[in-house]
Amino acid sequence: MILLQQLSAAVLLVLLTLFLQCGGAAALIIWLRSIPRSDIREVRVSHCANLVMKTTLAVIFLHGIVILLWAGGYRWLCLPSWESAFYFSASTYATVGFGDVMLPSKWRLLGPLESMVGMLMAGVSVGLLFSAVTHLIDDSRSRGSIHPEGAGTDQFGLGRRRFPGRSKISVPPND
Repeated sequence: MILLQQLSAAVLLVLLTLFLQCGGAAALIIWLRSIPRSDIREVRVSHCANLVMKTTLAVIFLHGIVILLWAGGYRWLCLPSWESAFYFSASTYATVGFGDVMLPSKWRLLGPLESMVGMLMAGVSVGLLFSAVTHLIDDSRSRGSIHPEGAGTDQFGLGRRRFPGRSKISVPPND
């Protein structure tokens, strides 16, 4: 009976976590795609920083909601106060795990599960942030506005080093 309770709570918490995190990530992607192309054409430091900051804050908010979800589960199942439930959830989700608040032995397997979910969701979030920044860079680079035009610059606007006497090597196509 105890194993069935643990398994039910674990499955419910993981499914709700995936629903919240993936739904939030999808909403964030839709928001990023809704930004008018004219806003992305002009790459200014303040504009790019603003977009990255908004995206990062949205991701932090999503993680906070998931931490609150797990804290609610701990509060409902086994911990005496919201403060200890939220503290335990936040430190476990972030994989810090101080050990000063512990779950009762009946529920102790939820802690490592939350840590694993936290690591995976952090990976999803990093991928989302990386994709957003890459999109900003690629879009502005294709329009030529991220660096000055000219033959002697590379993709970051830095001068290329020229080596006299060297030419490009061409590789014949595979047959």
